[in-house]
Amino acid sequence: MQFRIRYSPRKMALPQKPLIYLNNAATSWPKPPEVLSAITESLSLPVFGSGRTTGTQGEDYVTLARERVSEFLGTKNPENIIFTENATDSLNILIAGFLAGQQNTCRVLTTALDHNSVLRPLHEHQHAGRIKLDTLPFTDGIVSPKTIEDALTPDTKLMVMTHGSNVLGSLQNIQAIGKILQDHGVFFIVDGAQTAGHIPISLSDLPLDAFVFTGHKGLLGISGTGGFYLKNPDKVAPVKFGGTGTNSQSLLHPRSMPEKFEAGTHNHTGLAALAAGVKFVQEKGITTIEEQAKKQTSAIIQALAKEENITIHNHHPDLPVISFNILGLHNDDVGFILARAYNIIVRTGLHCAPLVHEIIDGGEGSVRLSLSCFTTDEECRTAAEAILEVAENANSTIHSA
Repeated sequence: MQFRIRYSPRKMALPQKPLIYLNNAATSWPKPPEVLSAITESLSLPVFGSGRTTGTQGEDYVTLARERVSEFLGTKNPENIIFTENATDSLNILIAGFLAGQQNTCRVLTTALDHNSVLRPLHEHQHAGRIKLDTLPFTDGIVSPKTIEDALTPDTKLMVMTHGSNVLGSLQNIQAIGKILQDHGVFFIVDGAQTAGHIPISLSDLPLDAFVFTGHKGLLGISGTGGFYLKNPDKVAPVKFGGTGTNSQSLLHPRSMPEKFEAGTHNHTGLAALAAGVKFVQEKGITTIEEQAKKQTSAIIQALAKEENITIHNHHPDLPVISFNILGLHNDDVGFILARAYNIIVRTGLHCAPLVHEIIDGGEGSVRLSLSCFTTDEECRTAAEAILEVAENANSTIHSA
C-alpha cells in the first residue's frame, strides 16, 4: 500500500535548520569561492576574445578554459575540446553531425541506463527514419560488454551511452566496450556528465571517439557551459554555422578546429567559472574527491540499509549517487517532507532517465541523494537520520491503517 500525502506548502514555514544540499547530480552547490571570484572578475573588464576586439584588457577565458579542461581530461589536443551550452547540446551536435555523414539508414545502439539527453535525440532521429535504434539492457546497473558485442551487426555505425548512471551511480566499462566497438568500426560517443570531476579520466587512454562533459556538475562551474572532446573531427559534420571571428571573408563556416563546431559569441563568464572550477578540482585532487565520495556514500547506504522499509536501488554505487524508495510513501512526498521538515534538498521522480525506472521501481521514480566534495560527514549523518525517521513514521502509518 502506498499513501500520497497532501500538504499545503503555504501553511508550513521552512524549518530553522541548516540547509543540506544533496542534489549535486543535477547542479552542484555550493560553488568554490574561486569560481565566484572568477565570475566577478570576468565581468569587471571588457570581454577579451581573439578576432572580436582591439582591446587587450582582461583574460582570454575561452583559451584558459580549453587548456584547463584538456589537461584535466587527459587529452593531447586542446583544440579538440569544443565548448557548448551543456551536455545535452553536445550530444545533439555529435549525434546529428555524425549521422549527417551517413548515406543510408544505419543502426545505432544505446542503453536502458541512459538519460533523456541521449534517448530523446536518438528517438527523434529514429522517428524521422534516419536510424534504427536498439536499446540494450543492464544487470545490476551494468551493461555487459558481451551484451554490446552480441548486438553488433554490419550496419551498426554508432553507439551512444552513459559513462556513469545518474540514477544508480554505476560506472560502465568504457575501456572494454570501446575496444569492442573500435574493432568493429563503430563510432563511440560517451556521456560523461556524471563522471567528469568525480573520478580520474584520461581520454587519451580510452578507446572512444567523443566524450561529453558539462560544467555545472562535478566540474563546479555554472549552468550554460559544457562541451565535448572529439578525437577525429573529420568524422562529424558541423551542424551550427555563424560568426567565429576568423576567416570572415568566407561565407562558409570554417572547418578548422575548434571553430568548426563553435559559432557565435562564447559564454565568457561561464567559461571563466569553468576554468576556475576545474582548477579547484585539480588542486583538491580528483583521487581525494573520489575517496571522500566513496566513504560518505557507503556510510549513508549502511545506515539506510538497517531499515527494512527502505529499498536501496544500488548498494554499491561507484559515484556519489544513492537512489531509494520508502515503502508506503510516494517518492515526491518523501522529497517534500525532507525539504519542509528537515531542510534537506534532494531530487525525486524519474531523473530524466525513464527506462531505468521502468526496471527498478515500475516507473514510479525514486528519491535521489547526490553528494559533492563540499558535503560533510555530519551532513551525511543528519540526512540518513532524517530519512530513517521518515521511513519509521511511514511504517507506523502502514501498520495502523
